[in-house]
Amino acid sequence: MPVMKKYFLPSVVLIISFLLVLNSSFTTADNKFKGEYYQLTIYHIKNAEQIAVTNTYLKNTYLPALHKMGLKNIGVFNSIDNDTAVDKKIYLLIPFASLQKYEAFTNALTAGTLLQNDTSAYSNAAFNKVPYERVETALLKAFPDMLQLKTPALTAPRAERVYELRSYEGPTEKLYRQKVKMFNEGGEVSLFNRLKFNAVFYSEVIAGAHMPNLMYMTTFNNKTERDEHWKNFGSDSTWKRISVMPEYLNTVSKADIFFLRPTDFSDY
Repeated sequence: MPVMKKYFLPSVVLIISFLLVLNSSFTTADNKFKGEYYQLTIYHIKNAEQIAVTNTYLKNTYLPALHKMGLKNIGVFNSIDNDTAVDKKIYLLIPFASLQKYEAFTNALTAGTLLQNDTSAYSNAAFNKVPYERVETALLKAFPDMLQLKTPALTAPRAERVYELRSYEGPTEKLYRQKVKMFNEGGEVSLFNRLKFNAVFYSEVIAGAHMPNLMYMTTFNNKTERDEHWKNFGSDSTWKRISVMPEYLNTVSKADIFFLRPTDFSDY
C-alpha cells in the first residue's frame, strides 16, 4: 500500500499567530464582539470501512471531548454522494467565539489533555490500515452581516435534509474583496435571509488550501425545497439588480458546491 500522503500548512500557523497578536493589541474600548471563527476539517476517505471508523471516533470520542471543553454547535456531515464517489468526504465544523478559544483548543489537542486514554481504532490505527487518506483544514472568519453560527430550524428527518456548502474563489485579492462586499454591504446576505435560505454561516477563509476564498452554508428540508429556493433567488429583483452592477462583475473565478447530510450525532 502506498504511504499515506500528509499535507502541512505552515502558513496557517503563521497567520493564526499574527491574528492572535493583533487581537491582543485591542484596547478595552475596542473589545466589541467581532464575530466567530470556524475550523472546517474535511476528511478525504476511500471506502466504507474508513467512513465507519472515522464517524465512530467523532461520535464516541472527539465530539464528547469538545463538548466537555465547552464547545457547542458542532456540525458533522457526510457528502450525499459518499456511496458512489471515489473521494468520499466527512466534514467537521467547529465554531469558536474568539481566536483565544481556538488557541486554547489547539493547545489542549497538542498537549494531549483534550483526548486522554483514547483507545479508539481511529487514533490507534496501524500505518497500513489508516482511517482516512488525508485531512484538509481551513480557518474561517464570520461575515459582519452574520457574526455567529445559527443552528438551522428544519423539520424533515435528517436522512432527507440537504446542507449546501458553497466555496467561491476570487481571481485576485482585490476582486475577491468586492465579492465579500457584495455579500455584506451589497445586500446578498440580506437577500438570503429574506428568502429563508436558513443559513448556518457565511465566512471568509483566512487560512486554507484555496485562497482567496469565501464559504457559506445554507440548509433545506429536502432537495425539492432547495431547488425552489434557488429558483426564487435567481428571479428576485434584488439579485437581478446587484448581479449586474459593474463593481461586482467577474469577482468569482471558481465556484464549488458540496451537498451534505448531517450525521445522527451532529449537533444540528
